Parts: sequence; C-alpha cells; structure tokens
Amino acid sequence: MERPGFFFSTTMVQQKLRGKNEYDAGPIDPRRTRLIRDGKKRCGPVLYWMSRDQRSSDNWALEFALQKAREKKVPAAVVFCISPGYPHLTKRSFDFLLGGVRVLAENLSKRDIPFFFYSGDPIERISECVAEMEPSCLVCDFDPLRHTKHWIKGVARKTPVPVYQVDAHNVVPCWLASDHKEYAARTFRPRLLRKLGEFLTGFPSATEKPVRWPGRFPKLDLKRLDEFRKNIPPLDPVPIQPGEEEAMNVLEKFLKERLTCYTGERNNPLSGMSSGLSPYLHFGQLSAQRVLLELLRINMDQEAGEAFREQVLVRRELADNYCWYEPLYDTQEGFPAWARKTLSMHLHDRRPYLYRKKDLESGMTHDPLWNVAQREMVSAGTMHGYLRMYWAKKILEWTVSPGEALRYALEFNDRYQIDGRDPNGYTGVAWCIGGVHDRPWKDRPVFGHIRYMSYEGCRRKFDVEAYIDRWSGKEENL
Repeated sequence: MERPGFFFSTTMVQQKLRGKNEYDAGPIDPRRTRLIRDGKKRCGPVLYWMSRDQRSSDNWALEFALQKAREKKVPAAVVFCISPGYPHLTKRSFDFLLGGVRVLAENLSKRDIPFFFYSGDPIERISECVAEMEPSCLVCDFDPLRHTKHWIKGVARKTPVPVYQVDAHNVVPCWLASDHKEYAARTFRPRLLRKLGEFLTGFPSATEKPVRWPGRFPKLDLKRLDEFRKNIPPLDPVPIQPGEEEAMNVLEKFLKERLTCYTGERNNPLSGMSSGLSPYLHFGQLSAQRVLLELLRINMDQEAGEAFREQVLVRRELADNYCWYEPLYDTQEGFPAWARKTLSMHLHDRRPYLYRKKDLESGMTHDPLWNVAQREMVSAGTMHGYLRMYWAKKILEWTVSPGEALRYALEFNDRYQIDGRDPNGYTGVAWCIGGVHDRPWKDRPVFGHIRYMSYEGCRRKFDVEAYIDRWSGKEENL
C-alpha cells in the first residue's frame, strides 16, 4: 500500500518551530494573499468580509486585515452576510452556523473588533456596506465553490477599493499547491508536501489591539435573525455544540483519547474513532493548520498520525483543488474521461434494484445497512466516512443512470449532513460515482470500471449486524 511519507516534512517543521514561541511567526506570508481587484486609495477602515472561515483566532484572513489596519493606522471590522439563497440551507445548518457566530461575535468583541451581521444577497449587502463605510480596502475569504465565487466576483466588480483574497482554509494556499486540476492524491501529495514546510507555521500574536472603532459596537439583532429563520426549510438540529472553543475541545479529546487507534479502527463505524472535526472544519470554526500544529505538538509521527494527516491535509486540500479547477465539479462532465466512457457503456445494464427518490430518502430499500446509514444521516446529520462511500455507490447501483445517482447523492448529502455543501462532499461523491481521483478497476455490470463496494465487503470490515442493531435502538428512542 502506498504510504503518504510525511516523516521528512513534519520533522522539518518541528525543527523549525523547536525552541521558539509558536506565535513568533512574524509578518503574514504575502503568498497567502492575492489582489483580485485594484482600486482607489482611501483612508477609511479595513473591512474583512468573513464567510468561509468563521473564527476569531488562527485566521490568516483576519490577521491580514488587522495587519493592513495597523499599517494604515485605521480601525478594522468584520462583516458577515448570510444568504437565503445559499444552497440547501436548512434550520439544521443555520442553527449550527448561528451558534458559532454568536461565539465569534463575543470573541471578536474581546479583541475590540466590531462585527456586523447582515442577511440577504451578499453582492448587494456587502456592496452597500462598502458604500456606507467607505473602507480603504476589503479582505475576503477563499472559497472554490461556484456560488461563493459568483458572490466574490460580484462584490469585487461593485467595490471601488482594493479587494484582497486570503486562503485561510488551506494550509498551503490552493492556488499555490497546484496550478491545475490534479489527477489523484498520488500526483497532488508531493506538490503539497514540498511547500508544507514553508506554510505550516505558527500564527501571529493576537495581543495587539487595533485602532478603536468610532462609535458603539453593533449587536446581533436576534429578532431579525428569528424572522430570517422562519423562511428556512425545517430540519431537526444536530446534537453537536458549535463554536471555536468547542471545536478545540473536540480536537484535544480526539488527540488524547482516540488518535492512537485511528489507523486500525477509522473504517469501523462502531469504534467511535473518527475525529468528529468535519462540522467545525466545514464552518471554519476550526483551522486545519491548528489541527496539524497540535498534532506536531504531541510529536505524533507514528502510523496513526500519518493516516490522520493524510485526511485533514492531503484529502481536504485535494478536494479544494478539484472544485477550484473543475467548474463542473457537481456534474458528470467533471468525471475523468475513462469514467465517463465506462459509465456510458454500462448505462443500459439491468439494475438489480431500482428505487424512487422518496424511497431512498426515507431509507426504504432491501439493504438494512444502507437504510440505517441513510436514516442516521437524516436524523443525526452525520454518517461515518466509510459508510458514506458504500452509501453513494449503492445509489449508483440502484438508480437509472449515473446522472440521477449523482443528483440524489449530492442533494441528500447537502441537505442532511451538517458538513454538507463542502468541497469534501462534492469530491467524495464524485469519487464514489465517477472515479474522480481513483483508477479503473475490474469491469462489472452497472459500475463498469468504477470501484465497487458490497454488503459482504462491509461485513469483513466491521460487525454490520451490531451497527444495525445499535442504530435501530437509537431510532426507537427518537
């Protein structure tokens, strides 16, 4: 089996950090930022339009905005806009986001940074904010997804001042990790690791406060948010506490209690060895760079540490690479040529079962394992990573076409998963159904050369019957 080979990289970074305060990082590496629009020179405040990276610490975009404000000797502020048109926005995802935003606003206030919260079309609302506050520049997050790219382009087009974009989500900025769509993890990994030692640094000190904002700090208008919430499709909340501090608690508990068993048990849904970090990483309440720094702090260079780094670094940043360089990331046209060809050749193969969308969504198939996984996702907003692969591949097997399978899988994932609407989700489903970042396997009906997974294969990985019984018991108590 191919090994990621992190030893040389992490050792290099450890030597770089050894004997010095982690926060002695110095100025922000300018390669983390890029000017996406030039503009008029002004003397107003620096505005950071926060979207993807919703945290007050370990945030390169926020620190860049504060650095700009110090250079110009002007105040800085954070603006945030939630859009009713955000894809598959539900009360489940909105409540988790809002819980994190409440914590965020308090933490920013402690740093004397005002936080302005808006709702509506981001292009219009952020443009209005810029017109009203007359900033010297605008800083925005990096996001590879289509709707956010559209918002950023729209705001930049309407903004008369310089607009900077900062990739605070990836350890190595996406546009530097690779300049093209990578074929697989094995082609992307060496490119990423060559740059890791330059970018896996500590964060700047957060002790220096910015110039005081004139006037009173705004407060979150909870009544207005309640009105906004009424128009969002209902969906039960998840039993996961949001916020930056809770994200760090989950990380510390995982590193202390479960990491050592991660390699052998991470594909077993019964083991409880998954990190539980994906919701916090998705909403930007936790920095992936912080995760890696904490991993280095405990000197975890064993196989478990490598396996975890592969997921949180290589696979996450590979997903951003795919969505950034492939505009059709959520369609069959984004699949590699060999996958499109083999699926087309098997398009009219007889399916062993065919299910309607409502039967799949309700978890009403002949397969008790698939049903349990689907119902767990609908009820709890989560599904174990190994089961997600099995789940998506069975949708391909039980629907009339790969296009239909892709639509159903993405819709279910984005609507019900608390970490849905994410490059990891789009890339993961494309891997399962369309062979993205995979290779051709043995030819078989329906799948062609796409990798196949079976019920019996799952039984060899874990106790399927025990998993079904465990979740069935939870369902009875809902």
